[in-house]
Amino acid sequence: MAGQMVEFSSNGGTASGYLAIPAEGDGPGVIVIQEWWGLVPHIKNVCDRFASGGYVALAPDLYHGKSTTSPDEAGKLMMAMRIDEAEKDISGAIAYLMNHESTVGDKVGTVGFCMGGALSLYAATKNSRVGACVVFYGGHPNVKPDLPNLEAPVLGLYAGRDGFVTPDSVQELESKLKELGKEADIHIYPDTDHGFFNDERPGIYDEAAAEDAWRRVMEFYGRVLK
Repeated sequence: MAGQMVEFSSNGGTASGYLAIPAEGDGPGVIVIQEWWGLVPHIKNVCDRFASGGYVALAPDLYHGKSTTSPDEAGKLMMAMRIDEAEKDISGAIAYLMNHESTVGDKVGTVGFCMGGALSLYAATKNSRVGACVVFYGGHPNVKPDLPNLEAPVLGLYAGRDGFVTPDSVQELESKLKELGKEADIHIYPDTDHGFFNDERPGIYDEAAAEDAWRRVMEFYGRVLK
């Protein structure tokens, strides 16, 4: 079944997102959170992949209609985005998904990439309806997750050659989570770059790492959400 754009309540108004539903008609819910490029075809394709795997996937459009292929413009869009409003948009998407007739279970998963990875963890510390959190090389200078408030288990997937979300910063996050007694499974793929999962970026995409990461995500959600 092809996905479609939907609208949901957020911030006292409406926001939109891309919704993909399994051919079977129902499944656990997953919120897919965009990279700094916006709600681009790659993110919609990720939603479709989740739907093919039996999940109801919704990607909220945090830039409200804007997207880009320019790194400079992406940086401007990311820094102009208000974190409190983005969190409300994600919360609105979670509420929409939880109330959707196709969604089963009392928790949803979050997964995000780059900026979205940081927001995935942030949302998990803000919303008790997040039951499983996946972070792909998540980083944003203005996103500060409330780690003591985290309830969901975390799967973190990172790149060894990442100059933005460095291996040292990943190890620091892992140490904090363990000190707080949180459940976290962290993997660093040594010979990959930031964005290795994005198959629309030929110079960055790493097929072997991306396939292994997807396997880990599906196993994680299968254990925690299903």
